[in-house]
Amino acid sequence: MANENNLPEDDNLTADPNHVAGEMADGESTDPDMTATGAPQPEASRTDAELVEIKDKYLRLAAEFENYKRRTSKERIDLFKTANQELMVALLPVLDDFERARNATQATTDANAVRESIEIIQSKLNKTLQQKGLTAMDAQGGDFDAELHEAITQIPAPSDDLKGKIVDVVEQGYYLGDKVIRHAKVVLGQ
Repeated sequence: MANENNLPEDDNLTADPNHVAGEMADGESTDPDMTATGAPQPEASRTDAELVEIKDKYLRLAAEFENYKRRTSKERIDLFKTANQELMVALLPVLDDFERARNATQATTDANAVRESIEIIQSKLNKTLQQKGLTAMDAQGGDFDAELHEAITQIPAPSDDLKGKIVDVVEQGYYLGDKVIRHAKVVLGQ
C-alpha cells in the first residue's frame, strides 16, 4: 500500500531518533548545517549571519572607495594649484622686467629705447615659456592641416607655388609638449 507520498508503507523504515545524517564513523559531522555540538543549525540564523558579514564587507568597501575618491580629488586639485604656481613663479621675473621697462621709458621720447626694451622682455618671456614646454607652430608657407590650423580666409596666391598653401599667419598657433593648445589662424592662397 502506498501513502500520500507514493512510498510503500513499511514499519521497518522508521527513522532512528539517535541517528544523525552525515555523521562519520568517528563522530565528526561533515554536514554544513550542523553546529559544533552536533545539533542542526537553523537555516535562518546561518543566512542572517552570512548576510551581516557580507553587508559589513560591503559597507567597509564602500567607505574605502569614498575615501579613495576624496583623496584623489584633493591630490588632483593640489596638483593643478602647484602646476600654476610653478608657472607663475617662472613668469614673475618677466613681469618685473615689464615694470622696470615702463619706469625707465616713461620719461623718454626715444621710440628705439622703448622698442629695444620690449624686444628684450619678449625674448625673455619666449625663453621662459619654451622651458615650460611651449613651442610655436611653424605654419608660414606650409600645407594646410585642419588638425593644426584654422583657415579664416582665402586670398589669391601671390605665386603659383603658394596655391593651396598658407600665405599668412594671423595668429600664431602653439604646442604644449606634443599637444596643440591653440590652433594657428591662417590665410590660404587660392
